Amino acid sequence: MDYKKAGVDIEAGYQSVELMKKHIASTMRNEVLTDIGGFSGAFSMEAFKKMEQPTLVSGTDGVGTKLKIAFEMDKHDTVGVDCVAMCVNDIACAGGEPLFFLDYIACGKNEPKKIATIVSGVAEGCRQSGAALIGGETAEMPGFYSIDEYDLAGFAVGVVDRKDMITGSSVKKGDVLVGIASSGIHSNGYSLVRRVFRMKKEALEQTYESLGGKSLGEILLTPTIIYVKALRSVKEGGVTIKGCSHITGGGFYENIPRMLPEGVRAQIQTDSYEIPPVFAMLSKDGDIAQDVMYHTYNMGIGMMLAVEASDADKTVTLINQAGQKAYIVGEIIDGEKGVTLL
Repeated sequence: MDYKKAGVDIEAGYQSVELMKKHIASTMRNEVLTDIGGFSGAFSMEAFKKMEQPTLVSGTDGVGTKLKIAFEMDKHDTVGVDCVAMCVNDIACAGGEPLFFLDYIACGKNEPKKIATIVSGVAEGCRQSGAALIGGETAEMPGFYSIDEYDLAGFAVGVVDRKDMITGSSVKKGDVLVGIASSGIHSNGYSLVRRVFRMKKEALEQTYESLGGKSLGEILLTPTIIYVKALRSVKEGGVTIKGCSHITGGGFYENIPRMLPEGVRAQIQTDSYEIPPVFAMLSKDGDIAQDVMYHTYNMGIGMMLAVEASDADKTVTLINQAGQKAYIVGEIIDGEKGVTLL
């Protein structure tokens, strides 16, 4: 008896590392001090000494049951982007610059080409956010996961000068809400998605005119948008982001109040922006009430910003110039902390 007969192939692990090295190399920053293969990743903070109060911000998350669709479609090159996005968007939401990222893949059987494909998506997310992929772990766990399934999670660290942190404390009546468009469902609410839609490959491969001629599976696997560069463009354009909310699980009702101080309320005009058609399809096929949809999903807005009214148009322009789509979607009013949808 040996480890391989017990279900763990160490040689496959070595091969996975070799296959993913080129993807990892594409994410490197000058501050990275270690090579892949060591016991830890080292990152120099020397460049950030010029900040008055350099402050580390961090985020950790996974992809969740969206992975089930990747398994069924046998498509594994986008979920890594989701994993990075869920972490670095939270960092950017606090005003931080993502510095580095580490991933964790747990699988029933280490298939080197599949693992390398997953990591290629992680590397793509790191490139989009400017974070270096400085380490990670692939754990082969036979008997815990089935041989064709895996879990994917990650952890990111960023930095911000404390004076530039986005806390929401200065949000006040009259401020304007600017929403940045999502690419669709992103990475939350998939347990409900999987109850509504049939999760068989033939159903997922069916195309729909209402979805722009794309297949349902393609739409559901569309990766989460990474908003790091868009938020940076707003800051570099001279606009102060007073409040910022990453719209993830819990939708509008849970996430937007997290950027609000007591005594003010977000009032949002739901017809002020384009809602991706997958949400209407999900609501209709699942007989899901609109209130539940806004309690569960991003409904087409992946990031919500609060800015001074005088900065609203400029903010939209800066975000659009950065390659994302932005809308003025509402305002801050007096009232109990929460959200009103009109």
